[in-house]
Amino acid sequence: MATTIGKSANEGIKDASHYLRGTILDGLADAATGSLAKDDQQLTKFHGIYQQDDRDIRGERRKKKLEPAYSFMIRVRVPGGVATPSQWLEMDRIALDHANGALKLTTRQAFQFHGVIKNNLKKTIYEINQSLFDTLAACGDVNRNVMCNPNPHQSKVHAEVLQLATAISNHLSPRTGAYHEIWLDDGTGEKVKVTYDPPLIDEIADPEEPIYGKHYLPRKFKTVVAVPPSNDVDIYAHDLGYIAILEGDDQVVGYNVTVGGGMGMTHGNEETFPRLADLLGFCTTDQAVKVGEAVVRVQRDHGNRDVRANARLKYTIERMGIDAFREEVEKLCQFKLQAPREFHFEDNGDRYGWIKDHRGHWHFTLYVENGRVYDTKEYPLLTGLRAIAKIHTGDFRLTANQNLIIADITPQQKSEITELLEEHGMIDAHERSAMRLHSMACVALPTCGLALAESQRYLPDLISGIEEVLEEAGLRHDAITIRMTGCPNGCARPYIAEIGFVGKSPGKYNLYLGGGHHGQRLNKLYATSIRGDDAPQILKPLLLDYAKQREDGESFGDFVIRAGHVKETKDGRDFHKDIVEPALTV
Repeated sequence: MATTIGKSANEGIKDASHYLRGTILDGLADAATGSLAKDDQQLTKFHGIYQQDDRDIRGERRKKKLEPAYSFMIRVRVPGGVATPSQWLEMDRIALDHANGALKLTTRQAFQFHGVIKNNLKKTIYEINQSLFDTLAACGDVNRNVMCNPNPHQSKVHAEVLQLATAISNHLSPRTGAYHEIWLDDGTGEKVKVTYDPPLIDEIADPEEPIYGKHYLPRKFKTVVAVPPSNDVDIYAHDLGYIAILEGDDQVVGYNVTVGGGMGMTHGNEETFPRLADLLGFCTTDQAVKVGEAVVRVQRDHGNRDVRANARLKYTIERMGIDAFREEVEKLCQFKLQAPREFHFEDNGDRYGWIKDHRGHWHFTLYVENGRVYDTKEYPLLTGLRAIAKIHTGDFRLTANQNLIIADITPQQKSEITELLEEHGMIDAHERSAMRLHSMACVALPTCGLALAESQRYLPDLISGIEEVLEEAGLRHDAITIRMTGCPNGCARPYIAEIGFVGKSPGKYNLYLGGGHHGQRLNKLYATSIRGDDAPQILKPLLLDYAKQREDGESFGDFVIRAGHVKETKDGRDFHKDIVEPALTV
């Protein structure tokens, strides 16, 4: 393991942090400001916290010589996206008591709270932990929330893949005692003892952090588990993936392992690019966690710690090559990976409404626009889900598309839950255009400090404009994936969408076309810095042409490539190549 400190500023911060402690406790005690120290703002990410401010009022406060209206986003780690009714009720209560009155369901099956002020941080995180969730490693240069397929159509194997997601999440959690000392100290001065399972690979990186070492990973690391034919977790967009290989429909015999996917890039820097994951090989179920640990260790030792923009695993594999990377993984595992097994993906969306499983239990998939759970006078969504949670005996499953499955409903409870869905206007929430049902947006403005343009506040209105074209073309019921992010970091995975919008400046977006309908292909830049309001007119001729000229079963993403509007892109290195912008009339 390398012991030198990388040149990236974050590497120095981690080195001096005393295993993520920094001066966070001192900052929490400083009542003179709503902010934390600059270095601590990097360290709190490992604890699941981002410092933000309300950018809508930043200028007004500056004129009044006030510091920005600081608040914090807290991300709750939810392996596999599964919550009990009691946990849902606690998340609901915390949103109302300490945050901005809304729950955010993220694109990675986690909860987020926004608007938590510094004085409430410790109390909020303590209460999250009391609910048997935590926020440790929800952000930062470590393995983050582990996603898995929640699809009730495949409920026979859901318990098994959820078990793997939970096992990986637990095994790759940071071992430092900093989290418990800072957030869970009961005032007695006694150190909290936390027991973790030992590493599966003999080499001990550091006594306090045996897997990660003192400097953790060079950059964030994201893991998912998929069950074909559904790619709802977007396996190719993540650092590490497991594709369940089934015998029949109820036995997982092992996993195809994928590595090196990732969405983020930087505008104007062609050395940064989104990348699809490569197939590494096949492992048995009992080997899966050890393989994950080995992949993390190889990235730990070979990742770029000098240039943070090139620090993700995708760039490590680009530099090393997949064969050399596999050799390093196998050396640590002390066994060879088998050749990948056959599999087939069909889509990456959710299936809405009622679904009955093999046991006769019911699941209701609820469309939640951009994952925002809050009340309005017309649509009391938060209140309705609270009422259901009070009587529900199953669980809640957050999907990778920011929706919610009210899962494992007994036949006896179905009518009562149906009444609550009807009473609160949720029963027909999915009666929308297929494009809207396949849409996704990040938070962006006003709180995200990286946002260059609007996203979740704007995409619903933009889709309304595009829906007029869809109606004219007869495409209302045709699933077309559309995603928007306020910056190029790609939190809503826009670079694999059939239509992707990425914020460039206020009100302006880069438009990408041609992503794979089940997340298997990158899209390509079609138009630069377009006004968002011009998008319906720009897309209109393409959608009308698609409606008339498509072949049987052809997706929009496939069509725009066949019709020559954009070039096919499967390799991240080609993402910025072969771009021919059309002569637009708007």
